[in-house]
Amino acid sequence: MVTSADRATSRRVAPDPEAVAAARSVFDRDLDDGGLPVAEVVALLTEHGTPATVHSTGGRYFGFVTGGTLPAARAASVVAGEWDQNVALPAMSPIASILDTVAARWVRDLLGLPEGATVTFCAGASVANTTALTAARDAVLARVGHDVVADGLVAAPPVTVITSAEAHASIDKAVGAIGLGRDNVVRVPTDPTGALRADEVPEVGGPTIVILQAGNVNTGAMDPMDPLVAELRAAGAWVHIDGAFGAWAAASPSRRHLVAGMADADSWASDAHKWLNTPYDAGICAVRDPADLRRSFSTDAAYLTPEGADRALMHLGPQMSQRARGIEVWAALASLGRDGVADLVDRCCDLAARAAASLRTGGAEVLAPVSLNQVLVAFGEDSTTDAVVAAVQADGRTWAGATTWRGRRAMRFSVSSWASTVADVDASVAAILDVRDQVTAD
Repeated sequence: MVTSADRATSRRVAPDPEAVAAARSVFDRDLDDGGLPVAEVVALLTEHGTPATVHSTGGRYFGFVTGGTLPAARAASVVAGEWDQNVALPAMSPIASILDTVAARWVRDLLGLPEGATVTFCAGASVANTTALTAARDAVLARVGHDVVADGLVAAPPVTVITSAEAHASIDKAVGAIGLGRDNVVRVPTDPTGALRADEVPEVGGPTIVILQAGNVNTGAMDPMDPLVAELRAAGAWVHIDGAFGAWAAASPSRRHLVAGMADADSWASDAHKWLNTPYDAGICAVRDPADLRRSFSTDAAYLTPEGADRALMHLGPQMSQRARGIEVWAALASLGRDGVADLVDRCCDLAARAAASLRTGGAEVLAPVSLNQVLVAFGEDSTTDAVVAAVQADGRTWAGATTWRGRRAMRFSVSSWASTVADVDASVAAILDVRDQVTAD
């Protein structure tokens, strides 16, 4: 008998091109004048949509630092969808507000953030970075007497933004979105692992935001934070940590040392839909002083119910109406517990190290030390590496993405899912090496 687990293991990771073409032929049509019955709509999605999906929730998907979905979180998303709660204000959903508050406290505790910090959920780490950096901009300008909320950036003193030369692309998006200018960012060189060089950080003066990275997107390397964060804050800078996945190292007793000093920052960004394995989308924004978020985002209107609660989410970010992401985060954490989160982080890191060792033994070139859950490998010339990556993705037995590292094309193998096992990693490495042999034999 074929079980659901067997089907999950044997299923292609990338969809068959024929399935994608079939789905397009079914769905890409003019809108009918009359609507379809609900059962028919669901049947179309299930029968023709499912075969065209990427099996990113399975154990052999290693692309884009994408987590799977924990069973409890997946079930909670169904419940949350049925409830369809708006969490802009606690009065709009008492239960969603309760779960959101508890989940936020648990996240703050697991990440080792200061007790007074506010954690709020949003649509991914890109939004979390933008939210935190908006608060940062307004705070550093308020310190020199300029009210951005009231007066905008017209006639505002310049704000210096300092970050790693290998900062994630979402930082550029955020800096541009808040009006500080992508081309104005000061880029600090990195060491051979991809971590920012503390000795190259310029002297801080005037309104300044420093953005450090907990987890280089290519290598997983951590920017140095202890004692750099405390020193920068003492000099007057606002320090923000982009920890989309790497911040979760704090939840592991054996890897917590990697993010020493992270808790000294002013703000943090992370994702629950990466290493915590909740459904999309679930970003995490945290700010040391809740007043800094409220300065930037609080608002009022006659139709809004006055709220005394600190966690009226419409005052803690750009959204007013918003889905109750905290429900799924609560379910994931409730099902794992403190030990389960630590085990999830540790297993992914151990599997990444295993994959790197096996790929190296198989003749691939590992381009950087495996410091967390990211593996960078090359297969010779750039053109060969690109050909191997494309062939692996088309092959369907596993999936990993491509990137550029220090001027070289590479495969990025990211272990982020609770569903990945030793067997999955070993089978995936074997598939990659098999495809490599086919490509190089041609």
